[in-house]
Amino acid sequence: MSSFASWTRVVGLTLSPDGGRLIATVQSPGSGGRTFVPALWEIDPTGEHEARRLTWSARGESSPAFTADGELLFLSGRDRTDPGPELWRLPEHGEARVAARHPGGIRGFTSARSTGTIAYSAGLLPGALDAESSAKLRKVRSAAGVNAILYESGATRYLGRDLGPEEPHVFVREIDRDAPVNLGGLGLGWATGADTALSPDGTRIAYTRNIDGRIPDENRAAVVVADTGTGERLHVVDGLRQLHYRPVFTADGAGLVCHRELQGTYDRPPHETLIRTDLVTGEETDLLAGFEHWPMEVSLSPVPGDDTLWFTAGEQGRSPVFRRDPDGTVTRLTESGAYSGLCVSPGGRTLYALRSGLDAPPRPVRLDAAEAGQEPAVLPSPGGIGALPGTLTEVHTEADDGFPLRGWLVLPAGACAEKRAPLLVCVHGGPHISWSAWSWQWNPWVFAARGYAVLMPDPALSTGYGRRMLERGWGQWGGRPYHDVMALTDAVVARSDIDATRTSLAGASYGGYLANRVATRTDRFKAIVSCSGQWDLRSFQSETDSPWQFQRFLGDPLTQPERYEADSPHLDVARIRTPMLVTHGGKDYRVPVTQSAALFQDLQRFEVPVKFLYFPNENHGITAPGNLALRYSAILNFLDHHVLGAQWRLPEVL
Repeated sequence: MSSFASWTRVVGLTLSPDGGRLIATVQSPGSGGRTFVPALWEIDPTGEHEARRLTWSARGESSPAFTADGELLFLSGRDRTDPGPELWRLPEHGEARVAARHPGGIRGFTSARSTGTIAYSAGLLPGALDAESSAKLRKVRSAAGVNAILYESGATRYLGRDLGPEEPHVFVREIDRDAPVNLGGLGLGWATGADTALSPDGTRIAYTRNIDGRIPDENRAAVVVADTGTGERLHVVDGLRQLHYRPVFTADGAGLVCHRELQGTYDRPPHETLIRTDLVTGEETDLLAGFEHWPMEVSLSPVPGDDTLWFTAGEQGRSPVFRRDPDGTVTRLTESGAYSGLCVSPGGRTLYALRSGLDAPPRPVRLDAAEAGQEPAVLPSPGGIGALPGTLTEVHTEADDGFPLRGWLVLPAGACAEKRAPLLVCVHGGPHISWSAWSWQWNPWVFAARGYAVLMPDPALSTGYGRRMLERGWGQWGGRPYHDVMALTDAVVARSDIDATRTSLAGASYGGYLANRVATRTDRFKAIVSCSGQWDLRSFQSETDSPWQFQRFLGDPLTQPERYEADSPHLDVARIRTPMLVTHGGKDYRVPVTQSAALFQDLQRFEVPVKFLYFPNENHGITAPGNLALRYSAILNFLDHHVLGAQWRLPEVL
């Protein structure tokens, strides 16, 4: 597992309109190992032939999609002097050529299934009406040495990037013609503009539009349906305290399906579903009324008049594929694994997807579109791995409120009563996710290869266990979830193959927060690793890139300080005795690095053994292959020192 951080990985999948070509996006380390470079590979849908690589540029190619006549479209910066990508088109036989370009690059695109219409999102500077005028303004700013941004409302940052000064706009054009039509701005919030869809005939477009409000409850995202020829808005799917996103037109163009999130409030957790909007009558239908789990990816039947759809959702530590029939019946099609990248064949009889699991990286697979309880056929592709250094099993216990809890346990090879394994408890982020899919950021097999057992618990606030799992932890970030993690830990250390005297805990994002909270509440662990976690909830709420979101369920700190006072770890720093390793990225805007910097200083003040591993150019996740390998190395050396009693070893590159 020493080269784990640089393994080739499959990250996306798309199918041609005729069902004959299946394209995967595959990432491999670039020159110098500073980043992963995506390339496009063709996968044989029948599984009879090996995959073949289609693109080779140094900057890479991503976001593949097909035109109605079968040409492959993708984004690439291969011909640009600046990092912004262009839209390229590649015939099945021949060379790629530019299909569209924009100053600053194209952010995302979509194409009509039956015509030559394409739509893409790209930025315009304030005062610019088109790409040409925006390019002139960019030159003026550059000549003046100005890169300042003036904000007058709304968000200023999102994850690892600053918002503005350009606002993303939607442009529509025929692929063989110039002069795209500007359909308007998308706002500067989390909706970046790649969230677009064209009707099959290309006459209408649906796109997500961010709406900024004066108070947290007014911030939301709406889906706009507009005429592609005139830009006239025909319909808006919107609602107070709601997010609408990922629009998809039905095959006949008469309806639109999108995700709707009922945003969490101080008293109520969020809930996600799929809604269908009739574009003639405006009537909205909840397609998953009564369904307990949150839908993730969705794919609609390509057959006009057929309202069947397929979607993925977390369930009991897995992410199965579900089929919803027109009468509302929902059938689970898969037994194991976590699925993404759903593609439906033209006749609606076959599905293609990426399947992964905690014990398997994503691989392209083929599924029957109707059979329940099936195992998929794996298709030849890059990105395979060898034998894993251990085994995977489930663990179950009961919470102190009687709720059934479960998690995954990775056991290193050879663990037994005579050779008990030290334990690492790894808490997931979110918190509204669960351990179900392969992770490159937090992979248990790296630790198993070093001899550690790894517990991956799903505590309160995890998804895939119904609304009750969210409700029982709502309003107490460091309360009920903490007790659930401890209950699952107790169940695991009672096993004869686990060494209860040598335990540690780690987490990132919300998991980093919970690691910080655990450090203030118990000294049972020999070491704790906190990555990109919240430390001072009050300062975090005002510094994060989405303060309105956290203020809704944590409360206004000026008028509702109770949750900040009850759950902020920094208030209990004097109780911490456990050695801690803290890691964070300098461009993390979701949980700003100031949270970990303050934790580092506070622990020193109270003479707690602590180390702070800082990545200046990383954001909320560690993505560069070299940095990811370094973080694994530092964590393992830290655990070996404090859990196993080995001498501390500074990673060589430091």
